[in-house]
Amino acid sequence: MSDTFYLRYYVGHKGRHGHEFMEVEFRPDGKLRYANNSRYKNDTMIRKEVYVSQTVLDELRRIVEDSEIIQEDDSNWPEPDEQGRQELEIVQGDDHVSFATTKLGSMVQVQSSKDPEGLKNFYHLVQDVKCMALTLINAHFKVQPI
Repeated sequence: MSDTFYLRYYVGHKGRHGHEFMEVEFRPDGKLRYANNSRYKNDTMIRKEVYVSQTVLDELRRIVEDSEIIQEDDSNWPEPDEQGRQELEIVQGDDHVSFATTKLGSMVQVQSSKDPEGLKNFYHLVQDVKCMALTLINAHFKVQPI
């Protein structure tokens, strides 16, 4: 069994401001990549990269394992549409899963789907991944000097 761990999350849409998206990627070598492209008020793309420790990757792996997302199936989840799309790709050992669904605005949308339990697992895992990634990026790039 391989010990590889990789995770990529993407959320985005194409609208009046062009292709707006956020993407987070944790690579097996510890590189955390973050990209945020918003044309709102003529913003430019933000790209940040930082290396995280094996302990951080192990914690992310634990979060993914605890979510049991690997056992889920997105066939009954809402299809990506004009509202946008979310993608989650995970490689964990010999398992490789990829999920795609529409942008989810609230738990009400999750509960009204054909697979509320599976989509709830996805929704909560994505919230955890975004929170972890943004916290790590902010801690690294916004350190206040004493």
